[in-house]
Amino acid sequence: MIRVGIMGYGNLGRGIECALKQNSDMELVSVFTRRDPSSVKTLTEGVMVCSVEDAVTMKDKIDIMILCGGSATDLPVQTPEYAKYFNVIDSFDTHARIPEHFDNVDAAAKEAGNIAVISCGWDPGMFSLNRLYANAVLPEGNDYTFWGKGVSQGHSDAIRRIEGVADAKQYTIPVEAALASVRNCENPTLTTREKHIRECFVVAKEGADLARIENEIKTMPNYFADYDTIVHFISQEELDKNHSGIPHGGFVIRTGKTGLNKENNHVIEYSLKLDSNPEFTSSVIVAYARAAYRMKQEGMSGCKTVFDIPPAYLSPLSGAELRKHML
Repeated sequence: MIRVGIMGYGNLGRGIECALKQNSDMELVSVFTRRDPSSVKTLTEGVMVCSVEDAVTMKDKIDIMILCGGSATDLPVQTPEYAKYFNVIDSFDTHARIPEHFDNVDAAAKEAGNIAVISCGWDPGMFSLNRLYANAVLPEGNDYTFWGKGVSQGHSDAIRRIEGVADAKQYTIPVEAALASVRNCENPTLTTREKHIRECFVVAKEGADLARIENEIKTMPNYFADYDTIVHFISQEELDKNHSGIPHGGFVIRTGKTGLNKENNHVIEYSLKLDSNPEFTSSVIVAYARAAYRMKQEGMSGCKTVFDIPPAYLSPLSGAELRKHML
């Protein structure tokens, strides 16, 4: 059995717990929280809930620690820190900072002799793999990625970190005209702003400066500054009633040409339609946690991404079973 710890018990942490129940070769050992452990009730009977301060004392009881913090402020600190003590995996999704995050985590993991997998989920993650495959297959072509319509957990979390914000949900919405142009092999050159709209529903704390909050959202680098962003201020009741779900999805598309005179057009499209963003992300993470454990068993160390991990390592099936049933 692969012994798993969960660091952080929000939407993603609970999703990880549910995903582990569907994988018979993995077991949840403990949940670690910044809250009072006595206030946290898990979905799994008998699982320990511990303070984050106690995590290091359990390094010999956990094969892999799944880090469920936010990308804005948690994971840049947590992943390199916990890689000193555990094999770790995270879902860091600030694309522009992945190279920096990789270097920081790689140094810590290699020094400790541990495996760390970063930026694991559906984008970055499954979408990343499909971009790589499509580029390799169609070297003459163009890449397009569209997200949504759906709730971005990372962007919602980034809004909630702004002073004066009580709660928030952010929807990423593809621009339909741009999506249609790509599917028609028109090969448009699209700016970030031309591909997506970001729509934010924000609950402000009493007395907060709404104009300042809206400006901080719209000018936030790596999150909103490059997009047309709509901000709505609503009540907590309205947010709870109309925006309680966490759906998401999107499309990775590559259009390309083949033939002596590039006379034939091709479209590779991979799409996801997700009722629950965190639960699907959790399912991807758990599969890659298995891969990380196997790589550690083979003596590997350092930071890895989905590009570095053989597909067969994700499955509980043997190589022979995979060849017989899936090849």
